[in-house]
Amino acid sequence: MDVTFTDEQQHIRDSVLKLCSRFDEQYWLERDESGEFPEDFCRALADDGWIGIAIPEEYGGSGLGVTEAALVVQAISESGAANSGVSAVAIGLFGVTPILAYGSEEQKKQWLPRIIERRDIACFGVTEANTGHDTTRLKTLAKRDGDRYIVRGEKVWISTAQVANKIMLVARTATETDKPIDGISLFYTDLDRDYVDIRKIDKMGRKAVDSNELFFDGLPVPVEHRIGDEGKGFRYLLKGLNAERILIAAGLVGLGRVALKRAADYARERVVFGRPIGMNQSIQHPLAANWAQLEAANLMVFKAAALYDRGEECGAEANAAKYLAAEAAFETCTNAVMTHGGMGYAKEYHVERYLREVMIHRLAPVSPQLILCYLAERVLRLPKSY
Repeated sequence: MDVTFTDEQQHIRDSVLKLCSRFDEQYWLERDESGEFPEDFCRALADDGWIGIAIPEEYGGSGLGVTEAALVVQAISESGAANSGVSAVAIGLFGVTPILAYGSEEQKKQWLPRIIERRDIACFGVTEANTGHDTTRLKTLAKRDGDRYIVRGEKVWISTAQVANKIMLVARTATETDKPIDGISLFYTDLDRDYVDIRKIDKMGRKAVDSNELFFDGLPVPVEHRIGDEGKGFRYLLKGLNAERILIAAGLVGLGRVALKRAADYARERVVFGRPIGMNQSIQHPLAANWAQLEAANLMVFKAAALYDRGEECGAEANAAKYLAAEAAFETCTNAVMTHGGMGYAKEYHVERYLREVMIHRLAPVSPQLILCYLAERVLRLPKSY
């Protein structure tokens, strides 16, 4: 098994890192403080064609795979953009899979080039306050009314809704079904503020990329904005989950790496009691262990990506990659703060921002506990626990 990147893949990584160098850690610190959305950063990625890297060429993309998309995501995060940079462009990089898999040819030609070129900015409307990870129990209702649906309900933790003009929306179209997964449909439509109230959520990190509550009060959605068949939206949503987990895991490894670099640099330079603190094994050992954990997680990321790109089953590997990367990145960011001592709490050293941002994808879009349940059931064949 060869885990060496091709020259083309290495060029992708180097090119994205070079682009991201124009948006350094100070850029992200300023936006973390002001809350200003990083649209100039997003525009630069779009102009260089990176948002459409895994979208077929006939729709304006590069026609490459999840492996190459993972390299892009990882480089963005590793540059110091961390979770903010990844989340700002997430739907273009790994949110369009249901459109590619189940959208009509007309829908793909109409929607995908606009996403790639950032003429449209989309958010993803799935999570609801009273259902959490149990998407099959969602309550937002899309009721058919002639040639349109009327949507009423609520969503929560919806990223980029403050700047979006489109939404990929999961809603219930039938309330009485034999199975909870039935009766759920998937739409890609206008985020019309005449019918949607968007309220920003104050949170502990990633201030530059907004999170929101959405309240739908009679949003009209044309039938032609429905992806695929009515009632099969949850199944369509599953199509993109493995790619999402792989790319989030790649970003988490990148975040862990930039935090580790910060910690190691500080440990070499900081002198206490006449010696660099990096000479002390109490500093060395945790950071060395973090390096090993991140590299192991990275191998699982790209194993899962390779399986995905070959069209092979990769659910266990994709979930394991997300679990391993999240835990390794969380521990690394924690140790980076601890290595800096009191200065780890200071914004100018950036590691406190990394610790705040790593929490997002440690929790979401699937918790570590649910991943372990999945692996226990699907890999170890243990009885279902929930």
